Amino acid sequence: MTLYHFIGIKGSGMSALAQILSDMNYPVQGSDVDKQFFTQKPLERKNIPILPFDSTNIQENQTIIASPAYDETNPEFAEAKARNIAVHSYPQFLGDFIKQFTSIAVTGSHGKTSTTGLLAHVLEEAKPTSYLIGDGTGKGAENSEYFVFEACEYRRHFLQYSPDYAIMTNIDFDHPDYFKDLKDVSKAFSEMAEKVNKAIIACGDDEQLQKMKATVPVLYYGLEGDHDFLASNVTTDQDGTHFDVYIRDSYYGSFTIPGYGNHHVLNALAVITICHYEDLDMSVVKQQLKTFPGVKRRFTEKRLNGQVLIDDYAHHPTEIAATIDSAKKKYPDRSVTAVFQPHTFSRTEAFLNDFADSLQQADYVYLCDIFSSARETDSALTIDELQERIPASQRISEEETSVLHEHEDGVILFMGAGDVQKFQKAYEGTMKTV
Repeated sequence: MTLYHFIGIKGSGMSALAQILSDMNYPVQGSDVDKQFFTQKPLERKNIPILPFDSTNIQENQTIIASPAYDETNPEFAEAKARNIAVHSYPQFLGDFIKQFTSIAVTGSHGKTSTTGLLAHVLEEAKPTSYLIGDGTGKGAENSEYFVFEACEYRRHFLQYSPDYAIMTNIDFDHPDYFKDLKDVSKAFSEMAEKVNKAIIACGDDEQLQKMKATVPVLYYGLEGDHDFLASNVTTDQDGTHFDVYIRDSYYGSFTIPGYGNHHVLNALAVITICHYEDLDMSVVKQQLKTFPGVKRRFTEKRLNGQVLIDDYAHHPTEIAATIDSAKKKYPDRSVTAVFQPHTFSRTEAFLNDFADSLQQADYVYLCDIFSSARETDSALTIDELQERIPASQRISEEETSVLHEHEDGVILFMGAGDVQKFQKAYEGTMKTV
């Protein structure tokens, strides 16, 4: 039996795929940099070996899967090429792997991870389901009927997949280091739509998705307008968010989810739509929607000394606005403080004004230095340019987090796609001395 070797196994998708193969009783190992990532914890729990990068890790009996972050400059990648051992890119391997299941790709500029996690949570109670979530979570179920996976649009990686179904949550301009503009992003999603085999479940509230052409049926869901699946009568209380669902103007049922904010309702509506299309037991769907625990780094809450600390991956203006909205709806009587670490110089520069607009929806704003990507060179851009656009904001470093004690009984949002968690960790450390 072949040994699956992952070059860059700590990547979120790579880690999840390695877990899936391990669950299916395939021998798995991988290599990566000597730095701690949250994605390696599940690998360690499954006793999947994680090795340092070394050319001697490459052997003839292996199936080699490489993260898109690595190329011939990596010693293992170079060794495999020198020995004429095939190297499969992560998207390429996954595209072939999903063909043995009823596959459901979840894609969109925002909400991919949360929607993938929710769909997996619902489906696995109804049918044997394997899933790959962008937060590094992967599960391979025995005799899986469904395979649910997150499909990323960056560098058009999702064009490696030909899924049976695709859920498309929205189309927005992001990844300015690759995409030229919104038109370019929309074109990529249209190309993805042409690769879907059975049906597309698309958010009808999204203007770009409404323009999309496809050769398979497109079912639209949303909160506004005339959609195939419509959520209305949305209310919130301490138990979460409640809403009614109508299918082509006919009442279908009432549902409850633990999340707050319209984006959570839309995610749930996408799941309800595809489950109805697949004729799954709706009583199971209702129950599972109520009990979804969420995914890693998406509104992950902790209560300390009367405050609510929330860790969230939000790194785009649209996501920041949604996260602040969720906090205000869940905790209407508390102040909301945003601690934001911009991710990549290119994204920060492209969305300076949009970041300012979304962050100012919080009551207080603290800004961390920009987290640069490994794929970027140094930039003259600094956090000062964002701070100038938010007059009441303050700069903050790890050593200065004790200032957050001022917001007694408040909600503190730590947001970003870099290592903003270190600011929360530093702040929690100051609490021990208070």
